Amino acid sequence: MIMQKPVLSPDFTIEDIHKLREYNYYLTKDMTLQEKMNYYNEKGRAFLKEIQESKS
Repeated sequence: MIMQKPVLSPDFTIEDIHKLREYNYYLTKDMTLQEKMNYYNEKGRAFLKEIQESKS
């Protein structure tokens, strides 16, 4: 079963947080520890870049 990316409500509710956690679990459940570290580091760097670009 392929899980679709969750659609979040404009109010960002607790249900949205549950959807995001479930989706993240689905994406990472079969990854090795090294794959998870690479995945999270890549996502973190992309987010940091996005934050830095929005400041300029």
